[in-house]
Amino acid sequence: MNDIPKHCIITIGRSFGSGGRELGQKLAGLLGYSYYDKELLIDAARNAGLDTSIFEKNDERAPGFLSSVLPMSMGYSAMAWYTGPNSAGGESVYRAQSDFMRHVASQGPCVIVGRTADYVLRDFPGTVNIFLHAPEETCIKRIIERGDCEKTEKARSILRKTNRLRSEFYNFYTDRSWGCASTYDITFDTSKLPMDTIARLIIAYIDARRLK
Repeated sequence: MNDIPKHCIITIGRSFGSGGRELGQKLAGLLGYSYYDKELLIDAARNAGLDTSIFEKNDERAPGFLSSVLPMSMGYSAMAWYTGPNSAGGESVYRAQSDFMRHVASQGPCVIVGRTADYVLRDFPGTVNIFLHAPEETCIKRIIERGDCEKTEKARSILRKTNRLRSEFYNFYTDRSWGCASTYDITFDTSKLPMDTIARLIIAYIDARRLK
């Protein structure tokens, strides 16, 4: 742990219920990195002077709905601050979010969960891209245990819908396929190992690559 990279960016893609938030927080804590998840989107909206509830309700969704509720006059500058008319709807939302990710990545080491971070930061040196998945029943159990819902079939429905939305979002905005192993540096089935062990393996990988 004495040879931890001083400026490494870790991105985590994940299927719903596979533990992306848990792993991200563990890594950030162990490494002393900044951590960004849903608040990333909220901060991007707040910085742009927009209603954050729109972003929260439509997180990681392709732009069909967003483009119908955001005025055509909304736009974003290179650092996601609102400056006046520029572009429309979902494209502007995605640009604000992406600009904010590039901004925080340029400020120092961090862990970013979801939101096509691996693609947005593809040109950043020292970036490690991870994808987490697990069998459906494992994800359903985790969803229920963390209190998202109480019944198995409801959890199954949420899981499948969320994964579909995440896949559509990722595939729409990138030239890659969500969850495809070749897109990432490492993929983990989180049902195979404890999350603490997975976190330690990732740190060992970062250290072996000497990403500094």
